[in-house]
Amino acid sequence: MVIEHCPSCQFTSQISIYSSSLFSRPTLSIVFIPSFDFRQLLKPCFSMKLLHEHILCFHYGLLQAGTQFWDEKLQNELSEGRLSGSAFDRYCMVLFAGIAAEALIYGEAEGGENDENLFRSICGLLEPPFTIAQMSNQARWSVLQSYNLLKLHKAAHRAAFIALESGGELSLHMVLVWVLQQLYCSGGFKSFHSKHFTAEDCYAPLSSRHRLFFRPSSAAGMSSWRSLVLRLGEKCAEYGGNTDYRDQLETCFGVVRRELPHSQDDILSFLLQCAEQLPHKIPLYGTLVGLVNLEDEDSVKRILEDTYGNLQAALDSGSCNRIRILMRFLTALMCSKVLQPSSLVVLFETLLSSAATTVDEDKGNPSCQACADFYIICILSCLPWGGAELVEQVPEEIDRVMVGIQAYMSIRRHVSDAGCSAFEHIEDRSQDDGGKDFLEDLWSRIQDLSSKAWKLDSVPRPHLPFEPQLVAGKSHDFGSLNCPELPEPPASASSITYGKQKHEAELKYPQHIRRINIFPASKFEDLQPIDRFVVEEYLLDVLYFLNGCRKECASSMVGLPVPFRYEYLMAETIFSQILLLPQPPFRPIYYTLVIMDLCKALPGAFPAVVAGAVRSLFDKISELDMECRTRLILWFSHHLSNFQFIWPWEEWAYVLDLPKWAPQRVFVQEVLEREVRLSYWDKIKQSIESAPALEELLPPKGTANFIYSAEDGDQTERGLSSELSGMVKERVTTREIISWIDDHVLSTHGVDVTLRVVVQTLLNIGSKSFTHLITVLERYGQIISRICPDQDRQVMLISEVSSFWKNNAQMTAVAIDRMMGYRLVSNVAIVGWVFLPSNADQFHVSDRLWEILRNALTKTFNRITDLRKEVSSLKKSVVLASEAASKAQAELEDAKSKITLTLVDGEPVLAENPVKMKRLNANVERTKQEELSTQESLEAKEALLARAVDEIEELFLCLYKSFSEVLAEPLQDTDGSLHPSSVEADGMAIENEDTTAMELDKEGGKSEKSDLNGGSTVNGYNVGEREQWCLTTLGYVKAFTRQFASEIWPLAEKLDAEVLTLEVHPLLRKAVYYGLRRLDEF
Repeated sequence: MVIEHCPSCQFTSQISIYSSSLFSRPTLSIVFIPSFDFRQLLKPCFSMKLLHEHILCFHYGLLQAGTQFWDEKLQNELSEGRLSGSAFDRYCMVLFAGIAAEALIYGEAEGGENDENLFRSICGLLEPPFTIAQMSNQARWSVLQSYNLLKLHKAAHRAAFIALESGGELSLHMVLVWVLQQLYCSGGFKSFHSKHFTAEDCYAPLSSRHRLFFRPSSAAGMSSWRSLVLRLGEKCAEYGGNTDYRDQLETCFGVVRRELPHSQDDILSFLLQCAEQLPHKIPLYGTLVGLVNLEDEDSVKRILEDTYGNLQAALDSGSCNRIRILMRFLTALMCSKVLQPSSLVVLFETLLSSAATTVDEDKGNPSCQACADFYIICILSCLPWGGAELVEQVPEEIDRVMVGIQAYMSIRRHVSDAGCSAFEHIEDRSQDDGGKDFLEDLWSRIQDLSSKAWKLDSVPRPHLPFEPQLVAGKSHDFGSLNCPELPEPPASASSITYGKQKHEAELKYPQHIRRINIFPASKFEDLQPIDRFVVEEYLLDVLYFLNGCRKECASSMVGLPVPFRYEYLMAETIFSQILLLPQPPFRPIYYTLVIMDLCKALPGAFPAVVAGAVRSLFDKISELDMECRTRLILWFSHHLSNFQFIWPWEEWAYVLDLPKWAPQRVFVQEVLEREVRLSYWDKIKQSIESAPALEELLPPKGTANFIYSAEDGDQTERGLSSELSGMVKERVTTREIISWIDDHVLSTHGVDVTLRVVVQTLLNIGSKSFTHLITVLERYGQIISRICPDQDRQVMLISEVSSFWKNNAQMTAVAIDRMMGYRLVSNVAIVGWVFLPSNADQFHVSDRLWEILRNALTKTFNRITDLRKEVSSLKKSVVLASEAASKAQAELEDAKSKITLTLVDGEPVLAENPVKMKRLNANVERTKQEELSTQESLEAKEALLARAVDEIEELFLCLYKSFSEVLAEPLQDTDGSLHPSSVEADGMAIENEDTTAMELDKEGGKSEKSDLNGGSTVNGYNVGEREQWCLTTLGYVKAFTRQFASEIWPLAEKLDAEVLTLEVHPLLRKAVYYGLRRLDEF
């Protein structure tokens, strides 16, 4: 409790912070206890007079001023000892609101010193404790938010408003500065300097990340330049709002111009950050920089220099998205008269020259064509944003660039999508691109735009209304850039060395979209060819840069600056990313969440479009790549789980009439199985009530198949199992159990019975939950490894696990995966089990076996990838440790060479400083020891990596030999080619997406256009079982090869020599080569 006095009168106040402890029930209030007539004291007190009748109230003789702030959530968090970042932010807001209220009432905040001490003590209790700079930033932000908090209480806000009005030139910023001055004068926060303190300085919340977006609580009440720059254009008509972007630009420019002298570094870096991370608003930021250029040329020159440095760094590191976005930003700056057009053309020509040299057979390295193509794509992708201005200002130079691109297109190789195409053998004549690759398609769209005088509606041009002013600004030059040196062409002319370099180049410069034509061309007939490319760029940029902010991502995607509807194009683009091969930029779960948020943001349009996309993909499922088919199953089941599993299943009831190997039937079966994993069996059964016959495709209820639970089983084995179970329950040691098995089971009943009894019993004990399973494997894994020391017995072990969990595919996969993690089974044993004849017969009717094989390959791949990262990190650590040791040794030698005077028996003697020498010697020993330790760690990791390399080589050779053996006989029965075909269904495909509302949200999930009897024209599937088996197996050969190509390329020569020999069927070789994209050899 602190007693304070009003400086204008002798009225006594008390400021109390009620709390039973430091972290419980923080209630801040300001209480006045009148000792005589309060109204008489108001007259001589100017500050109190201002607030009279606005902030004061009486409670039976007790007058309470200010506001009592209470936050129940904060109280709960603090009382439980879990102070989160957001909780601490709210606590600081309350604390500084008290100081602000006192300042508004008394005219000064003398009691702030005690509140500051409380604030300091709390900051010191955090882990790690706050530095003075962090305290300063937190206090600044809290002061601004305290005023916003006062606004929630109308009386207090009204009093503050009157105080500000009565203060003449007094402004909110001055009040905040003044409050901070009181803290400064009281001895706290010496780093506060009120002279240059403005509202944006208050932005420094504890829980902020290194991203652009404020938390909703702080953005809502913040009127700083950061908020204006960040949200620039979001209320404009072009971005889904209803205001004019000219007004927003002028307002934002006014604030930025005013704050630029005080926060130049922050403003310039933030502007560039916004341009990079919000590229769909680049025209607006380019115009804003152009307006700043009229007032402060030096600041804009700094922006150009920073952009130049960032672009050069991006080129050197191969950061594709950053290169593309920065070039677009430079184009926008050229449109705003900030950058000279000739400088942009020089940049184009630099990239064009590098690209042309790269694909030159004599002077370059054609295996790196992916890099050259990317440079040309960057040039072409800038033209929709600035082609008209370039043609107007430097027509000859841009014509020279276009001619150069045309020449490049004539000498480059066509890039086939074979091996990375989501569909195969599809002939969609309505959307035929003429067999063009991505660059050829983009070039044709740019040529079409050029023929239309560079006019398009999908790119806003906010600089045009300001052009009369912008031309008065100085256009700056742009320094020359250097493209990085490409690797030398392979010394040997073998196709394998060429393919390795090509693969590495494609990994570094990947194609960021492969279009999937899901909807008919009629859905896009209102779009110009270039509009599709521009909207795709918008969508991909938003998905990439806003991946950590789901809500912002969805909001930006539905508010793109285009004058036409693009729901179908948005759906196609997102599905193209989900099904992008070899892998999408982000995990599939991200796209699932984005689609879910878009369905909620556009409930009247987008859900029906998504439903139409699903129907269209379902119709083409037999042509879908196996990897894409798996991704679609996982996405669709997860998507339905977010919408109460509602789907008009009666539309697909006809799949029961198809053969069990038909892809559509397998798709429905796998979706239902995944849904059961995400929910429970009865819930999913209930969700298909509109098509009850589909219950046939539901997986069995996931109960364990414990063979010793029945009375009619082998009584001897049942007794052994019961005895083993009792030993486990009595916590008999593992050594004793192993002795019992050796003496009473293995010697008497043999390996098969022993393995069956032990595995069935232990799995039954661990069947209650995943945690029980892990516990059993950790405690009794030695028993299993003792019984199954070699590959043959491990195959038997996996078979027993599969038998035990035959009714639960998920637990089968989990148990085998965990056993591999505990090294109870090897990856080679898993491959051997998957390709057992009894399992191979199921390849085409279920994903169960492929999931287990995929898990084993992925786990092995991830392990060697992690080891390579650790070895790389340790090599850097060894270099640093070696440098530290050398430096320490040099310091010691230097000290030895310097002679100092020392008193010995009162006489000056030339000698070394013993204390210093002791310290230096100790430092040398320590650094040498660290160097030695780091070197030993590196050698150990390198040994593990070498072993892992041998292991993965053995694994993939075993895998492809198994594929070759299992495919040899079935492929002999084919005519040399496999082309699946199916009769198109009538009236069930894409027309259904033309609904005007989300039909799937209706009760029961029935579509108004579906046949209530579950009838639809039955899709005939005329592919035989053996042919479908071959198609499925070859599809997985290609999928696995593509997924793990980085580890398979080093084995290419051995693979050709040992597996892909002349005797192997051409279709198997084709599948492997397509997976590696060795297209020139087939």
